[in-house]
Amino acid sequence: MANQVEADKRPLSPHLQVWKFHPTMLTSILQRITGVGNAIGVVLIVGWLFAIASGSDVFKCFDVFFTSIFGKIILFGFTVSVMYHLGQGIRFLFWDAGKGFTPAVANFWSYFTIAFGLLGAVAVWIFAGLVPGIAI
Repeated sequence: MANQVEADKRPLSPHLQVWKFHPTMLTSILQRITGVGNAIGVVLIVGWLFAIASGSDVFKCFDVFFTSIFGKIILFGFTVSVMYHLGQGIRFLFWDAGKGFTPAVANFWSYFTIAFGLLGAVAVWIFAGLVPGIAI
């Protein structure tokens, strides 16, 4: 019984108050959030495909929603999510090869993947012609 009392005093795991927040923690959290966002985005794409197959009346509902400001924000957020997830995937390939584990390098790539997600989404929208007034 004495061993059980001693075991109860030990912390179960490192608590967030113990750790100093660093960029790799942020990218870990964002990786999970964008994974959920990508799953929701795929559901929207499948719904869009079903709307196309169902006829013009159903497709008009999707078209009205996704051409609204709110719909465009959702689509841009989905694009950011996909681009960020792509950047993280490339970073994980390097980690799988045993590269980039030093704190300075890991922090640099953390910032890089966040910037890649945002700037990559902007580039995709510009290239696709979805930004009014900017044409390639």
